[in-house]
Amino acid sequence: MKRYLKKIFEDASQKLIYLQDVELIFSVPAQQSHGDYSTNAAMMLTKKLKRNPRELANEIIANLDYDKSIIERIEIAGPGFINFYFASSYVPEIIREILSAQESYGKSKKYAGKKAQVEFVSANPTGPLTVGHGRNAVIGDTVANMLEWIGYDVDREYYFNNAGRQMRVLGDSVRRRYLELLGQPIDFPEDYYQGEYIKEIAEKLKNEHGDKLINEDAEGIFKRTAEKEIFVDINKTLERLKIHFKNYYNENNLYEEGKIKALLDEFKKRNLSYEKEGAVWLKFTELGNEQDKVIVKSSGEPTYRLPDIAYHITKFERGYDLAVDLFGSDHNATYPDVLAGLKALNYDASKIKVLIHQFVTIMQKGEIVKMSTRKANYITLDELIDEVGSDVVRYFFIMRSIGSHLNFDLDLAKKQSDENPVFYLQYAHARISSILRMTKDEGLTANLENLELLTTSEEQNLVKKLYEFPDEVLFCSENFEPHRISTYLEELAALFHKFYTFCRIIGSEQKLAEARIALALAVRTVLKNGLTILDVSAPEKM
Repeated sequence: MKRYLKKIFEDASQKLIYLQDVELIFSVPAQQSHGDYSTNAAMMLTKKLKRNPRELANEIIANLDYDKSIIERIEIAGPGFINFYFASSYVPEIIREILSAQESYGKSKKYAGKKAQVEFVSANPTGPLTVGHGRNAVIGDTVANMLEWIGYDVDREYYFNNAGRQMRVLGDSVRRRYLELLGQPIDFPEDYYQGEYIKEIAEKLKNEHGDKLINEDAEGIFKRTAEKEIFVDINKTLERLKIHFKNYYNENNLYEEGKIKALLDEFKKRNLSYEKEGAVWLKFTELGNEQDKVIVKSSGEPTYRLPDIAYHITKFERGYDLAVDLFGSDHNATYPDVLAGLKALNYDASKIKVLIHQFVTIMQKGEIVKMSTRKANYITLDELIDEVGSDVVRYFFIMRSIGSHLNFDLDLAKKQSDENPVFYLQYAHARISSILRMTKDEGLTANLENLELLTTSEEQNLVKKLYEFPDEVLFCSENFEPHRISTYLEELAALFHKFYTFCRIIGSEQKLAEARIALALAVRTVLKNGLTILDVSAPEKM
């Protein structure tokens, strides 16, 4: 309907030029009595045109050339809202469209031919993925799915660094545990990696090499082995969540390929950098930021800004039309420096979309489950999957806005009841599948010839909700709001359960029963498509 409304407004704008200057927004009214869709276009124009909004609304309606078999009526409400009402005869066409499109219903070609990259997780290989990494991983993968549904060719990318102090500490943590296993007294600093996984890597080295590594440097075999083993575990964990990366990009490549030096030279050439107190500074004050920042420390080690800018330049060089970065809220103050550096080099920073997600708190029996990465008494992502399953993990991580802190309730996540939103949705899909099996046994099948018999409010409201799905997918994808998909699906499931309570299938007159079977098939199709976007399974039985 939104697509149709936009078309008739575009046609009307040839006569009413002022319609070309307003951003048309069509929304579903909170109250059903206010129609199926509504726009505030007249109210948006009233200030500019200095005209009464209801008068404008009347003029707009008079110039809309619409098909009365699609729109039954248009009304003005309140200060100037224009409300549109579906023609009841059009509603059956929605079911036909869904059953024709099947798994493609909800997909769009709007961005066909465009190339996108989504960079997410990007955890350095220093330990198992935690629940914080898990939220990043699921949001990133779901955003990539959403972009694919609206036509983008999407590359998923994992950016990491296997150098620097963290990795040196990792190697030395393994070395010291290895020496400990050989019976040597060791000192284990407070800020070293304390997890059991360090001991397991050390044990593996001891089993393979005996005591031959006693004099080996921490940054040799100890660091290399730890990195390799941890990356294997990281990928196994991500595999459990059905997450697969096309590209892995190592920060070290930026140095080895000379990209860091080239970037420093370019900043110097453009007079955007200077030296002070042995360090190299970037003139961020000239780039619109509050103060200049160090990009190379006096020790010669770059700050995060330099490799991050260089890395993002590679995204432009690789021809992406859109590059999405997903970070935790601890990056909130840092990414503007990277964008400023790109703008200074005349890159179109509007092609970079930065998403910041808030952190996760694991709750059990009303209490916070405390976590500490260094002390290793954190909950790993694997442990969470073991507790509640991959479907629940994926769904819970995206069912709240990414800008909201997430309380992950373990007790709720384990419930096999309607209180658990994952169970609620999967049960709706399984229930429809069960109904369809029963109707088949009764000799009843879907029939598209008598859909006009679907006249009850429960049937009409359910079909209209189905029709919202393509617009919802497009809106969520363009605005990077995966939680809205889950909200939509829960609302759809609620409408189906209400429909099934009041509109029985078996026992109804045959033509009506077969029309209702077609409606049930359409609901199952949309539920499955929505769950597919979220990469949550849609079971046939429960």
